[in-house]
This record gives sequence, structure tokens and C-alpha cells, in this order.
Amino acid sequence: MLKKRVIIQSCIIILSLSFNLNAQDQNKLLAKANQNFKAFKYIDARAIYLDVAERGYSSQNLYSKLADSYYFTGDLEGSVIWYKKLFKEYPKDLDAEYLFRYAQSLKSIELYSEADKVMDEFNTLTGNDKRARSFINKRDYLNFIEMQSGKYNIYPLSINSENSEYAPSFNNQNQIVFASSRSKKTNSSKLHGWNEMPFLDLFSSTIKEDQISLEGIKKLPGKINTKFHESSTSFSKDGKTVYFTRNNYTNNKIGTNKKGVVLLKLYKASLQDGKWVNIEELPFCSDEYSVSHPSLNADGSKLYFASDMPGSLGKSDLFVVDVLDNGRFGTPENLGEGINTEGRETFPYVSNSGRLYFSSDGHVGLGGLDIFVSVPEESIYNTAYNVGKPVNSPKDDFSFVLNEDIRIGYFASNRKGGKGNDDIYSFKQTEELITSCKQYIKGNITNSYTNENLPNVNITITDISGNIIVQTTSDDQGEYAVNVPCNTEYIVSASLDGFISQDVVLKTTDVFELSHDISIPLDPIKATEILLTSVGINIGDDLSKVLQLQPIYFSLDDSSIQPEAEVELQKIISAMNKYPELKIEVRSHTDSRSSYWYNKKLSVKRMRTTVKYIIENGGIYWRRIRGKAYGERKLINDCTNNVPCTEEEHQKNRRSEFIVRK
Repeated sequence: MLKKRVIIQSCIIILSLSFNLNAQDQNKLLAKANQNFKAFKYIDARAIYLDVAERGYSSQNLYSKLADSYYFTGDLEGSVIWYKKLFKEYPKDLDAEYLFRYAQSLKSIELYSEADKVMDEFNTLTGNDKRARSFINKRDYLNFIEMQSGKYNIYPLSINSENSEYAPSFNNQNQIVFASSRSKKTNSSKLHGWNEMPFLDLFSSTIKEDQISLEGIKKLPGKINTKFHESSTSFSKDGKTVYFTRNNYTNNKIGTNKKGVVLLKLYKASLQDGKWVNIEELPFCSDEYSVSHPSLNADGSKLYFASDMPGSLGKSDLFVVDVLDNGRFGTPENLGEGINTEGRETFPYVSNSGRLYFSSDGHVGLGGLDIFVSVPEESIYNTAYNVGKPVNSPKDDFSFVLNEDIRIGYFASNRKGGKGNDDIYSFKQTEELITSCKQYIKGNITNSYTNENLPNVNITITDISGNIIVQTTSDDQGEYAVNVPCNTEYIVSASLDGFISQDVVLKTTDVFELSHDISIPLDPIKATEILLTSVGINIGDDLSKVLQLQPIYFSLDDSSIQPEAEVELQKIISAMNKYPELKIEVRSHTDSRSSYWYNKKLSVKRMRTTVKYIIENGGIYWRRIRGKAYGERKLINDCTNNVPCTEEEHQKNRRSEFIVRK
């Protein structure tokens, strides 16, 4: 209500100046509005821009500033109409950032298909922007968010007022400390020009027995609160040291950058006799950039924070600095491209287990700021995962904290249905989050001749280098299930005494939680006997047809044995082991592409590779197997030189045969 009242009063003043503004008057008003905009007084600027726009005046600058005045104050829904006008009436030579903001604003009203189209344009214009790459690489982001969703129950809190509450933190004294604009006076001299809201102070509230609700509200004692903004805190383990964000106000003096703008800094205070005293500015702060939103790790050895200091990738990046002895600090380090984008990464929180929770509009999400989690890999944060609904919404969701022992925490949001501008919510985590890209391999192992389920089959998953990833056995119903990382090629091996082992090659994709059905029928070893004794075999027969083998194909211009071919060669080996008198001739072939002599040499390589595999892997006496290489002389279809054929048709000619000699 306060925000609306201020806007209306501003508009009345403007309207009283003139009912018919001429071009000169319009330019004066716009100049004043632009001055307010540059000083981050977005509400004052918006009132003028709206008045001029409603009188029929339009320009690229007017629409862009009007849209931004909504966007930068968190009212993304209000910005949609003006970004839409901007792109409809002035589509050329627009800064790509307006496309990004427009897409975010469309998400705020859940127009995700339209937002995705705008992000496609944004990607075309920017080329290498990480926000665009994140979108392009995760076009199915809504599907992932749905899979991630439903893992929290959230609850509104009684501490919220009609103004703004956010940035909850644990003070390790069974209280939550948060920032609120509830108690400041609301006359115009005490309103912040950014959003016409009172300045923020720090308050505490006691955690009730249910560990979810809060009761009682007290302003933090001592000199920690001032007439300017104080927000986002982080407390030491004993609760006697606090790091907090404040406007650049040190020793009762306000500081500005070279443009005259008051930025944010981090401060430290200690608790003595129940009051916060000894307030110190941290040494890596500066008048020329903002440093804010602190978070200590579990042992207090590292401090995480948000900043746009030199070395930042975007509008706000996450950094970490070592907390040393005697009040000293190391050199801040950027958390890197795995976390930071060209957008806003802010409000970091490091849980006791080392997980990093933070808010971002650069990683793909539901709109505005979304909350993400990253699990450290060898102490490095590389990948961010959206925590899903209902914690995230189309609006701004931020300042997430969590007690992992009881899985209860708090966060802030300006979503619809709240009591004020920003509200704090509590939550209970009910399920584990998806924090790595995994896929699932499952299936049924059966006897290929009887179709009976086979229990206790050994299942081994290896990568292409032969490293064992996971081992398991099939259950009483012949079923098995394992999970494996994404984007990797695997060999699924099934083995059981009395059966011929089988290998199946599988390449996982980058789709989260995808399942692969790899059901494997195993041939009984005695089946080889059945086939050889029940079917008449003559010299010159192709053993692969008698044993009902799958064709043994080679890749283009390659003589190596493929994993699929190994399964079939093992059957040849089994037959030769069962019948010591059996002798065969391996005949290898190529397709017609390349020259005659090249193909001849290639088929020699394939023949030798096949013969070598059977001898070395099967322990077959070398005199029982010989080979011939035919090159392209014995094609089994019409794919001769200069005849157009598909790759599948050419592949049929790249084969090996196993002819019975004795």
C-alpha cells in the first residue's frame, strides 16, 4: 500500500504541472526521470515515465527505462507490458540484456514457451553467454524442475509484516536473525529511493519447539543497526561474532563511489554483555564495488559472499575468502564459471556438510531469482541444481538457510499470497535433492531357450576403459537395477555358470533420471550342443548361421573388435571348445568404398584381428583356425562403386564369416 500511495502522490504532483505537455516539457521531465534512474531512485523515475507514456509519447529510451524500473525493483510482472512494447516498436539495435530481462519477466507470469523463444534470440545475439548456454544445454529444464519438485513442505510465518522481511540466518542461540523494514518511519525522508521502502534493520526471533515456527521479535541490541540498510548476517559457531551487510556507513560517515552512489559493504561485530559492539569494516571492501551477503562455513575458516568486485563474471558473483587468525583475511577468490554467470548470483549459504545454496537469475529457472544447490567435488563447486518447487516460484526466491540435522530451514520470497513485499517462509525437507546427473539401468535376465527368469546372475557395469563402475546380481525374479552417471559409455555384462556371458554396450545421455531397459537373454552353454547336434553341419557351412549369431560388423575404416562383436565371438569360442575337432576359416570383407587395394589390406587387418581374438581370448590352438581376406570382392548387395547406398547398406558388407573346414 505504501508503494502505491507514493506513486499516486507523485503522479498527482506531475499532473498538476500541465495537462498538455509540449515536447520541451516532456524532455525536461524525462531528464529528471533519467537523473532519478541513474541514482537508482526507480519509483520516482517510474512515476514520470508512466505519465509521459500515458500522454502518448514513446521512444526506445522511455520504454526501456520504464520496463527496467519495474524489473530492478523486483516487479517483473509489471515490466512485461513495457518490454513487449520495446521489442515490438523498436526491434533493432537493442542491447541483448533487454532480451534476457524480457525472458525473465515472461517467466514471472509463467509464459515459459514465449520466454524460451526470447532466450533463443538472446543466444543468437550473445553467442557465448553462459546464461544462454545454460538454457540451450537444458531445454528440458522444466522437466528437471518437475522431477526435483515436491521435496519440501513450506509454511508461512507470523513474523512477516506489510513491508519487507528476508535474509534469515541461524545465530546458533536458538534464534533466527533477519532483516526487516518494519519499524522505520515512513515519511519521504526515510524511504529508500530504490523502491520507496523504509530502510532495513536486523531483528531476532526465537525458534519454537516445533522447530518450524518463530515467536517474538526483537531488534538486535547495540550499535549494529543504523539509519541505513543492515541485512543478511552469518554467525560464528558460538554465536558471539557476526558478519553482516550494511550500506557504506563507517564511523558515522556515509561513503559513495565516484558516481556518488552508496554501495554495500561487509562488517564484523562481536557480542559483549548482550550487545553488538566493535563494529569493523572488512578489509577487502571498497567504495567502488559492493560486497554483501556473508556466509561462514561450518568451522568458520572460510567466508562466502556476493560481490561485483573486479574479476566478477556478471552483475554479482559469489566469492570465498579465508578467515585467518588475529582478524586477518586471505585474498578473495571467485567461485568460477561452474557457479557464476553474467547474471546475478547472490545470497550464498554453506551448510554444515559443505553444500552451497545460493540464488541466481543466470542459471535457468522458473523466473526471477531461483534457489540452487551445488555439492563440492574435491572442494570445488562445479555444477548448480535448481531445488525445484515449491521453494522456487516464478518470482524472486532467495536467502535460503538449512539445519541439515533436522532438515528444517527458512528462505524469503516475494511470491503472490505473501503478507508484504518480501516474506520469510519456513520449510521441512522431505526428500533428498537430485544433485548429480544420474541415469538408471534396469532389466530382466532370462534363459534364452526357456524364457525363465534367471536369479543370481552377476551383473557388472564397466566403462570403456574396463574400470568397474558397479556390480550387482539379479534378484529372485531375474531383475536388476543400478544407477550410473550421465554422458558415459558403458558395457553391461551378465554372467552365470552354465550360460554364455553376454555384453551390451550402452551410452548414457545428459537427460536427468532417464531409465534404460537392458534386458539380457543368456544362452545355455548346452544350447551350442543342441544346435550342432540337431542341425546337419557340412564342410563349407557358415558357423555363424548355424549358431544363429548376430552379424559381426566393423566400423567404417576400422579393424577393431567392437563390444557387440565380442559377445558373438564368445559363442564361436564356446563351440570350438566343446568340439575339439572343429576347424574353421575366418573370411573378412569390406564395403566398396575406397580403392580395391586399400580394401584388400583393410580386410586382411580385420581377418587377423578376428583370428587373433579367437586364439588369444578362447585359448584355441592356432592350427584349428585360419583366415582369408576378400576386400570388396564378395559384396552381398548392389552397393558397388558409384552406387548410392545408405550407411546401413554399406555396413552389411563390412563383415566376417566363419566357414566350417572340418
